[in-house]
Amino acid sequence: MRASYHEELSSVVDDLVTMTEKVSTAVEDATRSLLDADLALAEKVIGADATLDQLHDDLESRCFTLLARQSPVAGELRTIVAALRMVADLARMGDLAAHVAKIARMRYPKPAVPEPMQQNFRRMATLAEEMVQIAGRTLRDRNVLDAEKMADDDEEVDNLRTHQFRLLLDENWNHGVEAAVDCALLGRYYERIADHAVLMGSRVIYIVTGMQPEGENWTIA
Repeated sequence: MRASYHEELSSVVDDLVTMTEKVSTAVEDATRSLLDADLALAEKVIGADATLDQLHDDLESRCFTLLARQSPVAGELRTIVAALRMVADLARMGDLAAHVAKIARMRYPKPAVPEPMQQNFRRMATLAEEMVQIAGRTLRDRNVLDAEKMADDDEEVDNLRTHQFRLLLDENWNHGVEAAVDCALLGRYYERIADHAVLMGSRVIYIVTGMQPEGENWTIA
């Protein structure tokens, strides 16, 4: 009975890793649709968000079933609690990727991001995508060291966000209010994707050590 319970718990973790891969693909595709003005790719990302929502509902239900079926202890309980939080993180990252794609679709056939901002967004998007991938690997491998290192990438994302505001508020900005609003929103979306990835890393640390990183806020929008 207990062996079956452990198998089901391992299956939940495996499916979380798979969901992480799908979210990483969504972020990559959303970025390509944004910078290349690819309408078909934007529609693909928006449509795929429903699949991520279904995965969220399925995994959440399985976690609650595991909680109800037996009384999990120690590492089992930490894993289930963290899994419930991580599946919410992943669903939110999928939503944010869809938001990026919706801006790409709204501005089609023109790129939503003006040329002077493209390099910044390309780097920010690359970091966000890589952080989602790292979050999945840390979960799969229970790698606390890699989870802790994610804070460095998050700091670079924050610095890129700061630079975006400098460009948007510069007196030489001549791309209009509409583009400025789009860029401000897009920067926030990528920043939040990175934040959720860091949170996933923190949850892995919690699974392995039982400790919540000091000063860590476990819930963000």
